[in-house]
Amino acid sequence: MLRILGYADRLSVAPGGRLAVKVSCEGIRRYRAELRRIIQGDINPEGPGYRDEAIEFDLGGPFDGRRQEIHAGSCGIVARPEPLAGLESFTLAVAVAPTLPEQRGGILAHRDSESGAGLCLTLEGDRGATLTVGTAGSGEAAVSTGRPMYRDHWYVVVASCDAEAGSLRIAQLPLRRYAGAADAGEGRAEVGADGFVPAGADQPLLIAALAGADGTTRDHFNGRIEGPRIYGAALAVDPLFAAIARGEEDAELPAPLAAWDFAQGITTQDIQDRSPSGLHGRLINLPARGVAGLRWRGDVFNWREAPEQYGAIHFHDDDLYDAGWETDFELAVPEDVRIGVYAVRLVDAELGEREAGPCDEYYVTFAVRPKPGARRDKAVFLLPTASYLAYANHRLGLDVPGTEVGLGRLVELSPHHQYQQRHPELGYSFYEVHNDGSGVFYSSRHRPIVDLQPKVQGWLGGRGSGLWQFNADTHILGWLEEVGFDYDVVTDEDLHAEGLGLIEGYGALLTGTHPEYYSTPMLDALEAYTESGGRLMYLGGNGFYWRIAFSEAAPGAIECRRSEDGIRPWDPGVGNYYHSFTGEYGGLWRRIGRAPNRLAGVGMTSQGFDVSEPYRLLPAARDPRARFIFEGVEGKTIGDYGLSGGGAAGLEVDRADVALGTPPHALILATSQRHTGVY
Repeated sequence: MLRILGYADRLSVAPGGRLAVKVSCEGIRRYRAELRRIIQGDINPEGPGYRDEAIEFDLGGPFDGRRQEIHAGSCGIVARPEPLAGLESFTLAVAVAPTLPEQRGGILAHRDSESGAGLCLTLEGDRGATLTVGTAGSGEAAVSTGRPMYRDHWYVVVASCDAEAGSLRIAQLPLRRYAGAADAGEGRAEVGADGFVPAGADQPLLIAALAGADGTTRDHFNGRIEGPRIYGAALAVDPLFAAIARGEEDAELPAPLAAWDFAQGITTQDIQDRSPSGLHGRLINLPARGVAGLRWRGDVFNWREAPEQYGAIHFHDDDLYDAGWETDFELAVPEDVRIGVYAVRLVDAELGEREAGPCDEYYVTFAVRPKPGARRDKAVFLLPTASYLAYANHRLGLDVPGTEVGLGRLVELSPHHQYQQRHPELGYSFYEVHNDGSGVFYSSRHRPIVDLQPKVQGWLGGRGSGLWQFNADTHILGWLEEVGFDYDVVTDEDLHAEGLGLIEGYGALLTGTHPEYYSTPMLDALEAYTESGGRLMYLGGNGFYWRIAFSEAAPGAIECRRSEDGIRPWDPGVGNYYHSFTGEYGGLWRRIGRAPNRLAGVGMTSQGFDVSEPYRLLPAARDPRARFIFEGVEGKTIGDYGLSGGGAAGLEVDRADVALGTPPHALILATSQRHTGVY
């Protein structure tokens, strides 16, 4: 197992800037930190050889090792729900569609976890919806419907406490009733002679979770929640069912103490209370917004056109946005440092001169980008950090159906990928599903990303390096160093934020080996760069494929909805095709008329991960326009060797296609002519 992990508060920083580094250790008492420039990160002995450069810079330390926990699971929090503190009678009303109905999950809770004072509405497996309240005498009283819910079916739950009558009541009513189904139910119980004891105003109200120890949360709800309300009296069930399920407000209903409308602020991490109380809250760990709610009718697909049909939030017990670790030390990047890719190497201080194994060290990788106004008479390498986030901590080796078919062999997992497999709390990539089977829409850099390090072998395993993503890209860095090119480095996140101004004026822009995930501002910037005369060197495959969105409300997070097409391990669910961060249609760029061929001349056509092939020169290779390319090249075959499958063309391959935007005057210089049946 990995004994040390870390991450920084950003993936790029300019000279003179600061980087906050957060570290967790297991079985390491002291660790030291070193700054290194990464030149060639692949450790395959058949390759060019691993190469980094130690930077003489004191980071402090050695530092004391400590374990920092990750608490996954999303929820909503209202910090000080003061109107609830003096309740004697109340009614809770909410719509839920559970995706793991057999598991316990909090729905609404305002309860002191130590004293038991307050209330909580939960889903309790076969017991169904359950209301539990704190009492002065016996400590607590509870009532359940006694009916389990069906997966992904909508229910309205109404739960009340009548202080005068000394009773509790709960009802769960399905929106769709089926003959013979036993999922509707009601329950009644006595609250006890001492009555209900509310929680204090200093106790936060939670949506989709219960309060745990030390400010943490537990028993996270899996599924969609919509329209929760709280009233200051015990009310009848029927008018509340009509109000929530059909939007038919009863004029005789009193004003609620709280009425959260999740259709408001979908692009944000805020939840809005439209009652006079103004009990607004915030979301933790990026639950899914912009998802079809109980009033979705199938006549609109963009939540911006009818937000009232998208008034649900899909919570998961394994969502993660920010690991929330404390900072161990800060790195003040020297003013005179060379632009490039760097890492803070964290290593067990007690190893001495003994070489660290893969479990004894960790590299917190980042880019040092140029300052604004720096000279640009050189090339710029665009580090594909959006694609790194898309694959962050991926479990393609075991969790994605069809991986072995695509490999044509058994999967081999490196120690790093074995660790990821055993530690889902590190968060997922866009290639996994949540515990409830729904696709992962969001990824974030605010957590350890185990596969964003030098020396980590790819999931392809077996043959050659198993190169994938970051370490494949360091081969380009190593080549630039070897031939002596002067170059800058910027990241996808930089490009998204700054657009054309970030890259304008560079003589050439080089992509990484797999620039697959692109936001609208990123693609707009590259198109503007090439249209103004910039030279784009697309050095990979399967580039510019999926459309993503960055979040203004959750910096460092990206979103991908794999809508309707493409090579995908999951679909986002009917109606959930538009990004919650921006309202843009998700999925393939090709589906909105911006196929990769328009920008790069070629676009994704097939994948396979067993054997790679060489390129065979075509007659166009003799065209005078291409003469400079083949100076010194002999024969009709190029790339009949390599570390990934033994050839230059493989893994994910692109094709030219005028119908998709390949320019009619483009020269097709060479092609791979045969691939195995795996592709």
